[in-house]
Amino acid sequence: MSSPRPIVAIVGRPNVGKSTLFNRLVGKQLAIVHDRPGVTRDRHYADAFSLGREYTLIDTGGFDPYGDDAMKQGITHQLQVAMDEADVIICVLDATLPATSADSDEIQLLRRTDKPVLYMANKSDSTRAENEGNDLYRLGMDQLFFVSALHGRGLAEFESALVDALPPPQQDGAEEDEENDSAHRPLRIAIVGRPNAGKSSIVNRLLGQERLLVDDRPGTTRDPIDSVVERRGNLYRLIDTAGVRRKSRVQKGRDAVEAASVVQAIRSIDRAEVVILMCDAERGVEEQDAKILGLALDRGRSIVIALNKVDLLRGDAKKDAERQAREVLAFAPWAPIATVSAKTGRGIEKLLTVARRSHAAFNKRVKTGELNRFFESVISANPPPTHGGRAPRFYYMTQAHARPPTFMIVTSHPDNLHFSYQRYVINALRKQFGFEGTPIRVHYRRKDRKPKGRHNS
Repeated sequence: MSSPRPIVAIVGRPNVGKSTLFNRLVGKQLAIVHDRPGVTRDRHYADAFSLGREYTLIDTGGFDPYGDDAMKQGITHQLQVAMDEADVIICVLDATLPATSADSDEIQLLRRTDKPVLYMANKSDSTRAENEGNDLYRLGMDQLFFVSALHGRGLAEFESALVDALPPPQQDGAEEDEENDSAHRPLRIAIVGRPNAGKSSIVNRLLGQERLLVDDRPGTTRDPIDSVVERRGNLYRLIDTAGVRRKSRVQKGRDAVEAASVVQAIRSIDRAEVVILMCDAERGVEEQDAKILGLALDRGRSIVIALNKVDLLRGDAKKDAERQAREVLAFAPWAPIATVSAKTGRGIEKLLTVARRSHAAFNKRVKTGELNRFFESVISANPPPTHGGRAPRFYYMTQAHARPPTFMIVTSHPDNLHFSYQRYVINALRKQFGFEGTPIRVHYRRKDRKPKGRHNS
């Protein structure tokens, strides 16, 4: 199972180049970039890689301390969330403009955090722009990194400083120790989902007490709280994105609440083995649910989809809710769906049973001999199509590790395998070995050729 990735948040005023920096560090055109201030309203996140370190990068909306409408208040709240939740904060400033009072307010706010903050003077496309950007030093920071996110100028030095600011990586061997010890500790389950989907209610139902604050208002839940519970002889550690938020900290605006839920979901998922995605069956599954499920898939966790509040559905509405969930979450058709009611307790034991099955699949190992007999039958039933006039030759298949199940296939021409055939192999693995509720990863490696002129003695 992959170790938790540090979280790096990009903050700054509108139109200083935060999304351009986000795209540059991620290496893909993911964030919307537009000259009009305020295009990035909701939090955008992706996994990034710099100088051998992996981390999760979060792009936030533009900080505007003088806005009074709900959207601007929500974006300002995102800065506070970043300060609370991120491991490292990147503050982006515009090197081509004089320092503003909004910049000063932002710096004052960032000084209150004990998290490492890297200050960047973006748009330093030339030596002249860099010299003009020196004016920003009057804001009081000790060091400024002069960078052009658009052209990559100065990025190498900045990435080196970013990696140095990240928390130390998990020690090697921790994954193996965790796998060997998994039978002797509670099953770690993260309960994630959109605000007001019933996450805290389901934990209270499992605990049999009002351990977590439950409120109809979205955003009641704040910090992750772990709860250990025993049900029918099985121990579970429930990781709820939970806690009591002070009323003064509850902000209006859907953007701010959903932005906070994403970064908290990342934290919870990184610590879990099974992820239960709690969805509101009455409201229906939405894009935000798909985003959170995608986070769990990217991190290789086993998954259960829980449709909550089914006690409010009548007639065929339950079947309609399941069908609609499958349509929105079609990229994970193998994830089991459990219908529950946190209010009445309906379906709770079945939900835990499904979670244990997903966890068993998450840890499953298949012997190499059994795998290769299976793989021979797969190839015989459906040989790989030719590509460029030649068909790939397969040599053997082995399981590299579990958590999640990951397989290696050695072949003559891995680049010639069409994605549809790779999908066929994964589907066949699921059908044969019952990998319910867990992602499967299959890597194809070219067989090493013997150097010319070398002979076995």
